[in-house]
Amino acid sequence: MNEVALPIVFPLLAAVAILVLRRMAPALALGGAMFSLAVSLRLLGRVADGRLETLLLPGLPDMPLRLTAEPLTALLTVVIATVGTFVLIHSVGYMKRESGLPRFYAVMSLFLAAMQALVLAGDWILLLAAWELIGLCSYLLIGFWFQRPGAANAASRAFLYTRSADLGLYIAVFILIGSAGTSEIAATLNVGGNVAVAAGLLLLLAAMGKSAQVPLQDWLMGAMAGPTPVSALLHSATLVAAGAILLIRVTPLLAPEVLLAIGLAGGITTVAAGVIALAERDLKRLLAASTASQYGLMLIAVGAGVPLAALLHLVVHAAIKSALFLAAGDFQHARGGTGFDGLESVGRVRPWTFAGFALAALALTGIPPLSGFFSKDMVIAAALSAPGAAWLAPLALAGTLLTGAYLARALRLLWRGAGGARPVAGAVWMNVGIWGLVIPAAGLGLVFAPIEALLGLPAPEAEGTAAVLLGLLAAVGGLALGWLVPARHLLGPIHPWAQSGLTVAGGLTALVGRPAMAVSRGCERLEDRLYATALRVGRRGLTIARGCERLERSLYGVVLGAGRANLAMAHLVRVGDERRIDGLIFALVAGVRAWGGRARALQSGLIHHSLAISAVVTALMLVILILASLSF
Repeated sequence: MNEVALPIVFPLLAAVAILVLRRMAPALALGGAMFSLAVSLRLLGRVADGRLETLLLPGLPDMPLRLTAEPLTALLTVVIATVGTFVLIHSVGYMKRESGLPRFYAVMSLFLAAMQALVLAGDWILLLAAWELIGLCSYLLIGFWFQRPGAANAASRAFLYTRSADLGLYIAVFILIGSAGTSEIAATLNVGGNVAVAAGLLLLLAAMGKSAQVPLQDWLMGAMAGPTPVSALLHSATLVAAGAILLIRVTPLLAPEVLLAIGLAGGITTVAAGVIALAERDLKRLLAASTASQYGLMLIAVGAGVPLAALLHLVVHAAIKSALFLAAGDFQHARGGTGFDGLESVGRVRPWTFAGFALAALALTGIPPLSGFFSKDMVIAAALSAPGAAWLAPLALAGTLLTGAYLARALRLLWRGAGGARPVAGAVWMNVGIWGLVIPAAGLGLVFAPIEALLGLPAPEAEGTAAVLLGLLAAVGGLALGWLVPARHLLGPIHPWAQSGLTVAGGLTALVGRPAMAVSRGCERLEDRLYATALRVGRRGLTIARGCERLERSLYGVVLGAGRANLAMAHLVRVGDERRIDGLIFALVAGVRAWGGRARALQSGLIHHSLAISAVVTALMLVILILASLSF
């Protein structure tokens, strides 16, 4: 049986069931994620020997849709399902007192299904569809509390910025399919020359938008307007991870000049976002800036030509960052916000949560023997052995140092001082979600060797000792600086600029956001005018129609009156004809017949009767003649 589609099917069915039933939303969503995890693990076992499993689905002519499971994609499905499962466990407690739960859990399940489809997509058409779907889900989840100030704006900004960069993906896919004559991803990675360079740079643009790389990082901090479980999922294993996953998958396509551009983009971002995180005064926004910085390290590894280092750091970062965000959600419920001023000493009253947060923070910094130590060691080793090592290695080390600095600052603020906390509803569920991710965040380094053997990707060249020492020195130095030196002293004159997000000339808000919103408002005004014009024309047409209707009714009345008059006249004529003329004629006939009958009675045939009549008539005539002669 082909099981490639099952990691997608279960969360998708959960989303549909939630929308239809409108009840038991947490249980259905959690069940869909857990089943997805189970079949993802089974799928990884099936392809562990390097086999490729493919499921063909109906698509465009000669371009079927493909779901492809190989060691890389199967491993990513396990990561997504694992993070999704524990985030949803945490959500049961976090969202306990919130409304709109069916909408929340349905979109979260759809988000998981879309991300699973993205990593399993074996052709560009299906990948584009999944890419669009995760963008839609992120928009809906970031704006989940749309009634709150800023939530709808944050969702729109995230959608606008990522959509602008997505143009790179669309053009790149068009170029690759046109050059290779097929939409199969594996086949299109064999193109070369200028086509490969152009497609690689366009794919980098798309990845920079999704993974919040400079200068497209600003939307990621604004995305904190959504519920914290959304941030945990979005920053670790779904939306933001999509850009890095895309570049890891297309590494065979990337030309040397494109690799250098990817490494430099990641290096600049890891430093710039680290500086922004160091100046932040909100825990969730600090973690958001940290996400951009860590994906910058992954792009350094890709640019160095070692996608294995990027992948291992992506896997480790998924567990670490989701654990950090979930712990921040617990602190948020305890103090009613995530601003540092309100979170001071919250670690003392929420010790288990703080312990998980601290363990994940040290892992992200790269302290041995935690998992982040091994993944950052590989990233730094890749940067040291890369052709552009003179640029990439210092940037990777600076990003590592800044990681330690901003996380030590957060730990100090969370621990120092004294204060209470209000009761946290659903704390048990939240702690299970946090520690379910803290444990792999700490121990994933132990399974790096099996993962490397499973994937068969090239490891960095032997720079082990130098990479370990430099990375450890940067991590420990960053922790010491962040704990001992205030951020404003560390950053000096650039501290206010860092607090504003290192924007230049208003940043993309001025270059993209405001022009796009101005165009949108202009289109809205034009639409309003067209609507008003159409409404006026419609009203005038309606007035004319009503006038025509009244005229029609008047004419109908006239015609109806004339018809009724004609009917009345015809009735009168008929009555006169039947009762007057016909009666007169019938009376005349009757009189004639009567006189005829009487005259006939005079003709009896007797001679003496006839003589008597003649005598009478003769006498009358003589009288008439005499009277006439006398008158003269």
